[in-house]
Amino acid sequence: MRISLETLASRIDARFGAKVERVPSTCGELGYILAKNDLIPVATALRDEDDFSFEQLIDVCGVDYLTYGTDEWTTTSATGSGFSRGVERRPVILDESDTFADRRFAVVYHLLSIRNNVRVRLRVYTGTENPPIVPSVVDVWNSANWFEREAFDLFGILFDGHPDLRRILTDYGFIGHPFRKDFPLSGNVEVRYDPEKGRVAYQPVTIEPRTLVPKVIRDDNRYAPDLKDGSKNG
Repeated sequence: MRISLETLASRIDARFGAKVERVPSTCGELGYILAKNDLIPVATALRDEDDFSFEQLIDVCGVDYLTYGTDEWTTTSATGSGFSRGVERRPVILDESDTFADRRFAVVYHLLSIRNNVRVRLRVYTGTENPPIVPSVVDVWNSANWFEREAFDLFGILFDGHPDLRRILTDYGFIGHPFRKDFPLSGNVEVRYDPEKGRVAYQPVTIEPRTLVPKVIRDDNRYAPDLKDGSKNG
């Protein structure tokens, strides 16, 4: 039996009060932000109580908000540099301090209630700790095991209480966490076959970083509404 999202929202608000903060949505989805200290009791209640019955964890994913809300390219004006539009490359923001911004990293949980045929999304920010860490929900939903390992591997987020937290996608000798926004696109190391050693060997990356700049912008009927259907050509 399906219940409406607003019915579910009213139940969540009544049950958890100030522990959860509803996230505005423009596409009819229901999501909440909560403190990591409240994650386990809230998750357990959402799983066990009849008003919710979120017996299935669909996904767990990490998020890096380092450059959230900023544009990497500025292309609003033309220049005389040989390009058809001016490009200003913004510097990469590196967070090398002992702590992170309070809302740089987050973990998002996607829950499904088969009984009520509804979904809800929980978001937990890791706070300022370096490395970032949140409680593991493996004891609540066992399916979180590999999901949390993936978030650890790609974002460097630790999950307190996870039974086997180790890399799952990258190589054993991989350096860093490739989904972090300050991770270099070319990586830190590369591998090649070394005929003298008779095996694959690691070495510092030799790829030269480069910036690709769009050189042509066309004003034709694919982009300009007043040129559609050949109206300018009679």
